[in-house]
Amino acid sequence: MRERFAKLGVSRLARMVEISRILNSANNLDQLLTYIIREAAILTNTEAASILLLEPHSRDLYIVASSNAIPPQMANTPVPLNGSIAGAIIRANKPMFIPDVAKDPRWNKNVDKVIDFKTQAILGVPMRDVDRQPVGVLEAINKNGGEFTRQDAEMLTILADIAGVAVERARMDENLRRAYAELNDLDQLKTDFISIASHELRTPLTVILGYLSFLREEASPEMMKQFDTVLDAAVHLRTLIQDMLNFQYVDTGRESLNLARLDLAALVREVMAERDDTAVAKQQTVTINLPETELPIMADSSVIEVVLNNLFDNAVKFTPQEGHIEITVEARDEEVWVIVSDTGVGIPPDQYERIFKRFYQVEDPLDRHHEGMGLGLAIVKELVELHQGRVWVESEEGKGSTFFVALPVCE
Repeated sequence: MRERFAKLGVSRLARMVEISRILNSANNLDQLLTYIIREAAILTNTEAASILLLEPHSRDLYIVASSNAIPPQMANTPVPLNGSIAGAIIRANKPMFIPDVAKDPRWNKNVDKVIDFKTQAILGVPMRDVDRQPVGVLEAINKNGGEFTRQDAEMLTILADIAGVAVERARMDENLRRAYAELNDLDQLKTDFISIASHELRTPLTVILGYLSFLREEASPEMMKQFDTVLDAAVHLRTLIQDMLNFQYVDTGRESLNLARLDLAALVREVMAERDDTAVAKQQTVTINLPETELPIMADSSVIEVVLNNLFDNAVKFTPQEGHIEITVEARDEEVWVIVSDTGVGIPPDQYERIFKRFYQVEDPLDRHHEGMGLGLAIVKELVELHQGRVWVESEEGKGSTFFVALPVCE
């Protein structure tokens, strides 16, 4: 490559450096191809230039850019590798000079008729990728005022090598953008499905829970145990549905929040006013410590309610029979802290960060004692962070865990 550059001369060398800079910064394939054929015609002083790219699956060539307007029927017509000049250049993977196309049986005379042009001589070079494999052909057509020179071939070859890499990169960029667009579409479909399914499931489940609670109160002691089993399953299903709904806040981001000034202490008091059926069934003691003064924050009350419920549900789930759960709300400098402590199974230190990942569970999935999808704490973390807050845990295995949520004070 260095020897080739040495033969170009100062002006052409400077031009090639500028072309290389532009090609390496371009990412729109159509603009890139147009720029290449224009520069190819200028550098070789020819009437026209064209580019044919190799379709990787069919292994046919297609005209993708030309100094002359390409009719649709020609753009969509494959040029086979066998029996064509461009195909011969690809197969040989080296430059070719055709001084008189009329005498070459590989030349398709219909091309000139379609584009209303008279092709006399062609200098064609392969466009190659970083592995030096041909991905297309760059052709300079009809030298002005003479014949093609060795320097023309060197110039066009360098341009084609730079262009080949740039074209492959632009193709990959377009494929990546297309893949991202498809992923976004799939993600939206997933979000819509979860939203519709969750709402459709929640309505009949509410009716089921209502009737179960009524029938349980009227049932005999023997039947009550059976109703408790069904009720636990229904409550578990309700939790899973609510987890799916809660991700709508996370996926849509902070702009989805309905922010307003609220008293966090009052919200905790309201949320904890209804005793959890599972905590009652497990005979757990729940202690709530709230200040008498207001603790104002700027938040979406429904979202913070989700955070509180998920932290409490997590404590109930992992705290054994007759265990103790304590919820404290207090001011700390310029923050308000919610502290949820339990006397549950505890968490190993190396799991402190992982438990806040979606679908992560400390227990072996094949030997689990607690149900759930591993979404509750992940939702807590992501919703708290949407409020510019922090969440973390301190724990000792076998002795319980303490979860902390810190939210900015609203003045």
